[in-house]
Amino acid sequence: MSIVDLAEEQARKAHVAKIIEIELDIGIFSGIEIEALNFALEVVAKETLLEAALIKINRIEAESECLNCGSRFASKGFIHQCPSCREMNTRILRGKEMQVKSLLVE
Repeated sequence: MSIVDLAEEQARKAHVAKIIEIELDIGIFSGIEIEALNFALEVVAKETLLEAALIKINRIEAESECLNCGSRFASKGFIHQCPSCREMNTRILRGKEMQVKSLLVE
C-alpha cells in the first residue's frame, strides 16, 4: 500500500475531508532518498486528500547494538563495529524505518 493510499484510507475511516499534514519517519538505512520521496509525494498527491497537505519528513539516525557486550552506538556507515569491544557482531536497532508517524486532518 502506498503512503497516499494509507493516508486516504485512514482519513476516510475518520470521516474527514482534508489532510492538512502528514508526518513520516524515514531511517537513513531505509534506502529512501528524502528529496526523491518529497518530489514523488508532491506528484502523486495531486487530486487526493493529500494535495494541499504539508509533508513533514523526520530523518531517523541509525543506532546499533553489540551482541557481545550490549553496548548501543550510533551507526555511521555500513560497517557496524562496536566502539566498546571492537567486535563486528552487531544488529541495527533503528534507522531502517519507513512509516507514517501522524496525520493532521480537518
